[in-house]
Amino acid sequence: MNPGALAQPASTVWEVRMRKSCRLARLKGSPSRLGGVVAVVLASAGATLTAQNGSQFKDWKTAALGDAAHMRPRAPCASLIALTGYELSVTGAAMVPASADAPEHCRVSGQIQPEVRFEVSLPADWNGRLYMFGNGGYAGEALDAPGRVATARSALSRGFAVAQTNTGHDAAAEPLGTFAASPQKFLDYAFRSVHVTALTAKRILQAYYDGPPRHSYFDGCSTGGRQGLISAQRFPEDFDGIVVGAPVLNLYAKCDAADGLSDGLIDDPRRCPFRASTDLPRCARDVDGPACFTAAQIRTLETIYGGTSRRGEPAFPGWPVGAEIAAPGPGGAATSAWIPWFVTAPNARPIQASFGETFFRNMAFGRPVLDYDWTTFNVDADLDKLQTARAALDATDPDLSRFKARGGKIVSYFGWADPALNPMMGVRYYESVTERLGPATAGFYRLFMVPGMFHCRGGIGASTFDAFTPLVEWVEKGVAPHSIVGSKIVDGRIVRTRPLCAYPDVAKYKGSGSMDDAANFECVRPMPDP
Repeated sequence: MNPGALAQPASTVWEVRMRKSCRLARLKGSPSRLGGVVAVVLASAGATLTAQNGSQFKDWKTAALGDAAHMRPRAPCASLIALTGYELSVTGAAMVPASADAPEHCRVSGQIQPEVRFEVSLPADWNGRLYMFGNGGYAGEALDAPGRVATARSALSRGFAVAQTNTGHDAAAEPLGTFAASPQKFLDYAFRSVHVTALTAKRILQAYYDGPPRHSYFDGCSTGGRQGLISAQRFPEDFDGIVVGAPVLNLYAKCDAADGLSDGLIDDPRRCPFRASTDLPRCARDVDGPACFTAAQIRTLETIYGGTSRRGEPAFPGWPVGAEIAAPGPGGAATSAWIPWFVTAPNARPIQASFGETFFRNMAFGRPVLDYDWTTFNVDADLDKLQTARAALDATDPDLSRFKARGGKIVSYFGWADPALNPMMGVRYYESVTERLGPATAGFYRLFMVPGMFHCRGGIGASTFDAFTPLVEWVEKGVAPHSIVGSKIVDGRIVRTRPLCAYPDVAKYKGSGSMDDAANFECVRPMPDP
């Protein structure tokens, strides 16, 4: 199918209107240049915005992991300038005084050939661990951006040495995917920058503390999640533990209770029998109205939910239900993850369309094709043309045997209501690793699917959780995480907790007590489909 055929000329805007019940919304018009191929290329590009879930270290105080022997510097901070050589330029090394949210530390900045900028922060009282965090979207972030500074300070305050990189380009100068006109910048973004930054950070740690890190960790979501998997697949020696995070209508009435509870959450969208062609009201004489759907609208939704085929065989999974119009979460208003990913205000473009277009024009074919009309891309005929880009970008190799053999651990999470990256990618990749390595996969790799969570964070589910502390406990104490407690926070108050279960287990209500209390749930293996 040519996805360009999905774009209807009558409208480029989807209007979302909610009825008083907040259970039914309608979509008016048609998606702006959306089709199954966008999901395919975004799977390769990892073109999304968020770098972390934002709740790492939330449970650190209760984890009894702050007892590692600490180390003091053995060299002056300024002396690290001398590490400069042909491949590495250390442009700054200076002490930063203690503040309310970070201890005194040595901040080292520099550049790895050709343009990979990095920053390593070294606390005066080091716990022996390296924490490196990933990027979002097309990366190129300023290393002193407020969100990145906050993440670094959070780790520093717990004694970690912290490393980060811009992946080899400056997004302010080369926005979206335009940097890929340089083959080297493309490769640095695709896989090289995290690896060389990790090696550089360890070299700096050795020089400053006169010893290597006892344990090295990577934490990322979205593009950062892809970076984490690339590290495990291509460079298994870089990190001991990796956090990998990815990401209606009348669906809630039909699907919410499929898990046995009417709680506003679809725990496992795969068990929802919804079909747009049979479950949505059709407009009389196909005339658009406020409470019905035209044939074109239903065909578009069927394409989104049905996935993409190539030469008669499935090529990419359909989008799970659950992110379109969410019933109000506990204590919160109804919200949609489709805004602004699939749905926009008038005269605006969905994020999916913007990312898809820049991917095709700057990355897809191994060279810029700046006038390329991505709506002409044909999955049957043109998919092979992406092989050069996919060889560099894809993090789909299921053979993690080298990472497993060295004792590495992965904690991965994905929101079932993610509008940016198809949640089924997380499930299918985990299952491909299990198929390759067998039951031993659970001994080093755990996946946590989060009901109701949007892209990396947010949504109506219990989307505030700490995946990093359980990873450290697993690496250093051998305690594998069977579940992680997630919280739903509204106005600074916890209004719901729920266990997030290691896949394929799901949370099941025990039958009594508040449905907003994690203690009243247990993780069980789901019943097979009838």
